Amino acid sequence: MTAIEILGLEKTYSVGFWRKKPKCALKPLHLRVEEGEIFGFLGPNGAGKTTTLKLLMGLVFPTAGSARILGMEVDDPRMKAQIGFLPEQPYFYDYLTARELLNYYGQLSGVASKERAHKIDEVLQRVGLPEVGGVQLRKFSKGMLQRVGIAQAILHDPKLVFFDEPMSGLDPMGRREVRDLMEQLKQEGKTVFFSTHILSDAEALCDRVAIIHKGELRGVGAVADLTSSVHGKVEIVWQGTTVPSSLRALGAECHVTGDTVRAVLSEANQDSAIEALRRERLRLISVIPVRTSLEDYFVQKLQPSEAVAGVRS
Repeated sequence: MTAIEILGLEKTYSVGFWRKKPKCALKPLHLRVEEGEIFGFLGPNGAGKTTTLKLLMGLVFPTAGSARILGMEVDDPRMKAQIGFLPEQPYFYDYLTARELLNYYGQLSGVASKERAHKIDEVLQRVGLPEVGGVQLRKFSKGMLQRVGIAQAILHDPKLVFFDEPMSGLDPMGRREVRDLMEQLKQEGKTVFFSTHILSDAEALCDRVAIIHKGELRGVGAVADLTSSVHGKVEIVWQGTTVPSSLRALGAECHVTGDTVRAVLSEANQDSAIEALRRERLRLISVIPVRTSLEDYFVQKLQPSEAVAGVRS
């Protein structure tokens, strides 16, 4: 079943004070997200990610097009009861405690009163805040507030969760915990749709990604497919700090890091390079094909419009 179906969704704003001019924030967007997948919505700042999420949440109205979530229209109350949402910059009343805030959201989400306390303790544990449920939010760091925002999004056990920049303000350990949480949600059969500009998180998590830039969809596909192409180069790693001159003669790009050396060279010269290491009695650690990274694909999809802009300027 399709979890999200977007059909030509478009948003144009009027900007200016006296003579207003139209500004297209989102060009006609066609996109499908299947149930049970983690879907990454990638793009630089100002690309249209948050605008798309606001349209799906019904917080702003589209200029054209439509969307269906879990087979229902975006303004259907039955659908809204089955989704969770974390905005990019959540704001909560400072003098509430984390537990009081979640109790309030639990009431709004229709969580039964007899189950609410248990569910609140459960989600606080899941987001790594089990000890601070009674602390006022004004004493929380930005990262802790982000975790509370994630907790309110999953409190009512939704089928589909929308996260807008969920890693914002989190330290490396916090980012790892949020990634683990997303994977748990997927294992529970839930769909996760999240926007981000942190490509390493998307590459580690997503089944599929879509790339948007200047309001236009530039590419969509499975991460495994987008990063499967090989550049015709290999990376050879060996122990030591010595770089044989014969390896440089083969056109290898060598980088010494600690007590290992990494060399990138043409796949056609792989055997000659390994033979050179054997002659120097250097211990080989690994030989790995150099594949396209998600970052390479991302930059490639952003380049055409940038190049055109450069020509016009």
